[in-house]
Amino acid sequence: MSKELKGADELMKHIQKSMQLDEAKRIVKMNTAEMQQNMVRSASFHGHMAWEAKKGLVFVKPTGATKRSIGLTLLNGGLTGRVAPGTEYSPYLIYGTRFMAAQDFFRPNYHKQATQFKQDMQRLVK
Repeated sequence: MSKELKGADELMKHIQKSMQLDEAKRIVKMNTAEMQQNMVRSASFHGHMAWEAKKGLVFVKPTGATKRSIGLTLLNGGLTGRVAPGTEYSPYLIYGTRFMAAQDFFRPNYHKQATQFKQDMQRLVK
């Protein structure tokens, strides 16, 4: 008496694809977390000058709100990672204004992590 399992090759291919999918999710999660940590570390601001009606030109100290607002979100079942600051004025910090120099905590960390992410994904598909 013998038994034969048909479709074993297809099953193995599916298992391998599933393992790669899990590994891809791990890579996305790891790189997204690293990018968030690096952005939080880089989000140390030195304040700026602002005009107040009663006092005139005053120095405004940083509050740390942008640093605390940098959040991480995983989407599409863990295949997409998003890191973003939650303060409405964070673009002014990133790009600067005509009155304030840029204090970019976002783009350098994004580009650094994008390079690392590409390397990690290339290792996975080899």
